[in-house]
Amino acid sequence: MQLRQGLLLNKLFMEFQPGSLDLLEAYFLLMCFRCFLQGLASCFGICAINHLEETLAKLEDFVRSDVFKKSVGLFSIFKDRSDNEVEKVKSTLILCYGYVAMYAPKELVLSRIEADILKNIFQYFNTKVLGIKVETKDLTLKLCLIRSICMISQAIYKGVKCGDFIFSRKAELVAQMVVRASPGGWPGLGLNRCRERSLPPCLPGLMLYGDTISALKDLLKRLLQRNLTPHGLQDMFAHLGPWIKSNKEHERQRAVEVSAALLDFYLSKLNVSTVIPFYNLGVLIALFSPRCSDSLAGVRQHAVDCVYCLLYIQLCYEGFARDHRDEMVEGLKALKKGLEEPDFTVLFHTCNNIAMVIGKRVPPDQLMSLLLAMFEGLADPDKNCSRAATVMINSLLKERGGVLQEKVPDIMSIIHSKLEEVDEEHVRKAAQQTVYILASQHKSVVVSSLLGSSLPFDSHTCTMWRSLATEPTLTSQILEQLLEKVNRDVPYKESKCFLLGSGSERIATPLPLAATCALYEIMSAPESGAAVLGLYPPLFVTLLLRVSCTVGVQLPKNLQSRERRSSSHGPAPRSLHPCSCAVETLKVMLARGGSEEVARAVGNAGGWELMVMTRAASLGSAMARHAGPRLPLIVKNLVPTLSGVFDSQRITTTAFFAELLNSNVVNDLILLETMMDNMTGRQKDTCLLVRMLALRGLGNIASGSPEKVRKHGAKLLASMVNGMDDKDDPHNLVALEAMSSLSKLLDHVEERDIQSMLLHIAIRIRPFFDSEQPDLRQSSIVLFGKLTKFSEGNCEVFFEQILNGLVTLLLHLQDPKPEVVKACKFALRMCGPNMGCEGLCDMFLNHLREDRSLHYGEFMNNVCKHLMQSYPEMLNRLILTNLFYFKSNWVDIRAAAPMFIGFLVLHVDEDHCQQVDLDQLISGE
Repeated sequence: MQLRQGLLLNKLFMEFQPGSLDLLEAYFLLMCFRCFLQGLASCFGICAINHLEETLAKLEDFVRSDVFKKSVGLFSIFKDRSDNEVEKVKSTLILCYGYVAMYAPKELVLSRIEADILKNIFQYFNTKVLGIKVETKDLTLKLCLIRSICMISQAIYKGVKCGDFIFSRKAELVAQMVVRASPGGWPGLGLNRCRERSLPPCLPGLMLYGDTISALKDLLKRLLQRNLTPHGLQDMFAHLGPWIKSNKEHERQRAVEVSAALLDFYLSKLNVSTVIPFYNLGVLIALFSPRCSDSLAGVRQHAVDCVYCLLYIQLCYEGFARDHRDEMVEGLKALKKGLEEPDFTVLFHTCNNIAMVIGKRVPPDQLMSLLLAMFEGLADPDKNCSRAATVMINSLLKERGGVLQEKVPDIMSIIHSKLEEVDEEHVRKAAQQTVYILASQHKSVVVSSLLGSSLPFDSHTCTMWRSLATEPTLTSQILEQLLEKVNRDVPYKESKCFLLGSGSERIATPLPLAATCALYEIMSAPESGAAVLGLYPPLFVTLLLRVSCTVGVQLPKNLQSRERRSSSHGPAPRSLHPCSCAVETLKVMLARGGSEEVARAVGNAGGWELMVMTRAASLGSAMARHAGPRLPLIVKNLVPTLSGVFDSQRITTTAFFAELLNSNVVNDLILLETMMDNMTGRQKDTCLLVRMLALRGLGNIASGSPEKVRKHGAKLLASMVNGMDDKDDPHNLVALEAMSSLSKLLDHVEERDIQSMLLHIAIRIRPFFDSEQPDLRQSSIVLFGKLTKFSEGNCEVFFEQILNGLVTLLLHLQDPKPEVVKACKFALRMCGPNMGCEGLCDMFLNHLREDRSLHYGEFMNNVCKHLMQSYPEMLNRLILTNLFYFKSNWVDIRAAAPMFIGFLVLHVDEDHCQQVDLDQLISGE
């Protein structure tokens, strides 16, 4: 019946003309032709059951016939054969030999395998072109060869004399199969190892034909039984692996089904006489466990069976009897129910439970190999299995990660490489979860491992850092560790410049720089908010000081070149420069800590770029206005740095405190006395800038807490006087600050506190009236004016100081700097009431108003008239003082001095003219 059907179908196929049938009909005929081949070959196989000799003889007659030129016997249905039809004839012949080998009596066929069957199969598998063998491209012919080899292999295995059978043509057959199993064909079962076995490989063909799965199982079991060891098992699955992970569903289905049968067979035959390690348990578990979420329900079920068998095999190697039943492993069977439905939530929950069982039963020495192999599953073509691998990795780490401390750096490296390799959102999220789990168990190792990453951190390393921001308690602990690393090492090291005589430069140390970058990444994650709030004071203080000690600090040379390369490949997310990096980290800390207004205020005040120049003054002002409740702990954390070794940190802290004292918030928070004492204590600091800023802070109390100036007046005034007497102040910066601050304080101090030092201050500041620095002239003159209101109790003494400074103040009304002119007007107005000349006082008050322009010559004429009327005995003293300004550096003042003398002489009476030394006046000396 099969033969008649085959002949009929072949006749239809041969008469098919292109275009006469639609695609569906053509496909139907093609399938029918394949049925014809199998039907015809089966007929020869059936004949060989009782008539092997005659069947082989008939096939041999056909082989000897000139089949390619004329029709012969049974094959006369082929007419006008083309090259394609010749290939079909060869395919049918090869398949016929395969069926003959499979059906014939085994005690008879073994002796005919090589001489009569394989010889003709190989003879007609290749095509000759000009006498040269050329491999066929016909797919049907290839499939028929593989199918025949499979049937011949089964025939040999089932032969009664198989154990004594010597297969002399094994090498030739293996060579043929190696070609068929090349990368362009199908993966083979250890073709390079088949030379060590008595049978050829047959996996490719069997995996293509579903009806031969049982034969494949039987074949592989026999192979496995020859080496019933972990090594033998590993060899088997090393070649089944590509099929198990195939992107074709039917191939995975058959491969996992075969695997389950092999493992069950292995377990049933296992007889462990001594306890030996099942060294590849982890690798095999990792091969099958992710398939528990395969898109095919059959694969999922068989995958659980594989894991079940593997765990029991392990128990046997541990010394348990084969009939021993483990409660947890037995629970795997109950989990199979949850794998029937394709619901993702159910599948992954079940995978998690499976992983928990695995985690409790896998030996410690197998755990790392299991995880490493499981990480390979992240790239599985089946996305379900890739997700399952992530679930299982994290479940295993939760269960057993505590014992992996030494392996954490390796795992972190693998995670990073997988993030580079697999660009999938679920892998990225799972990797973040993995890092978090490891950090919860080994915080220090994870932090150290990530800090060892190359700077600047790439996007994958940043992802791993940000995964540490998900849980407040852990995030706080990580932040504390990073703060410790920022503070532990020196921020920079001095390095001699390459060019001779160019001095040295400061080079950032790697660890604090990396830790600062890590802080930025973690605090960039919104989830870190709670942890940042909890550590607000130490974070703020550390980053503020970090900014201060990175001003002018350079990157190490290797990082400079690396940053340039990084920026050349695209815009860098932010600068790696030490100071810029610290500023950006402080900004994100403020934002994450709920102080967005502080960051905004600093930006509006001139930008964060200027913060390093103003030494945190703008930040102190913004914190006082918008983050008052944060200040007590910040101040407490900053106080120790005032005695630190780095000038830059002492400068920044002093500047910050100075600006806080400008606000009443420090008084409200009961911080004033503490901060004032610390500022006073900085008067002896080795750094001039610190001493200057300390005086500024003490002076700011006048505006921040004026009522406290009266209470602490004597102490504050003493600090100012000490500042003006600073011996190590070559540019008079400290003196300038002392004068400016004292001017502010004088509005609020008690008179009794100033009286004892009034004369000393007046004498001390007098030389600054003619300073080359405009700000020194201005500050000293303003201070002098303010001192005059305290002269009532000491009028005669201070009047002398007024007379000593009068000429200078009047001449500097012609100062080239408007601010100095303004200061002189103020000082003269203040001096007027103390000079005992009502006319002169009225002139100062009326003509030296700030909003009124001054006709200097007319004004000086009237001033000299009043002076000579009230103080004619002062003529020579006033002339001598003016003579000093004949050599002034300022042109207008040099011109004003002779005019001043002229007006004095003009208005003096004859009785007092004798005071004038005409020779000295004429010589101008």
